[in-house]
Amino acid sequence: MVAAFLKGLVLGLMLSISVGPVIFSIIKQSISNGHRGGFAFIAGVSASDITLVLLCNLFTQFFHSAMSHEKTIGTAGSIFLMAMGLYNIFFKKTPKTTDTGVVEKKLRKRDMVVTFFQGYFMNMLNPGVFLFWFAASASILEDSSDVNNPTDYRLIVFATCLIFVALGDVAKVLLAGKIRTKLTPHNIHIINRISGFILMVFGVVLLWGILFGNVIKQ
Repeated sequence: MVAAFLKGLVLGLMLSISVGPVIFSIIKQSISNGHRGGFAFIAGVSASDITLVLLCNLFTQFFHSAMSHEKTIGTAGSIFLMAMGLYNIFFKKTPKTTDTGVVEKKLRKRDMVVTFFQGYFMNMLNPGVFLFWFAASASILEDSSDVNNPTDYRLIVFATCLIFVALGDVAKVLLAGKIRTKLTPHNIHIINRISGFILMVFGVVLLWGILFGNVIKQ
């Protein structure tokens, strides 16, 4: 299952280096409310990622059971990934950052719960995150049809991806002050281009496998 592990790492890397509203919210929470606030926020983000993975797998499995929809879903997913990559490279705006330094602030349990759900719903209600997971689920479902243990394959891919992203978020909380000072407009622009390139490559590879995979096998 090395292929499943590697695919999970690639997906996790794409999510981790993507510069969107969530990463700035993680840093802002850490700066405003200390590490505990940051950890509560990323716990909510991770919980929403798990929820989205479960929902997307249910939907893609439904389409799979409906017969011969994998190519349609996979093609749409690959096109979305390439479009998102082009958007990151050429059109994504670069936000500006100002705050530095992480404070230590004692939060009540109620504050922790509120922060948790802030992270949960910010990530859950982001259309880009939902579409990304849907496209990824379609791709993984397509790949798993060619292995002996498709359930184990999907489990390893998603578990690897989610763990990698969660560890990356923990690192962002711990290094919030340093990351904030490094996220200059120029650096953010470079990161957006790198993540966009990775998304485009992933989309092209997925589309190539869908369109020409069967021909190669024959």
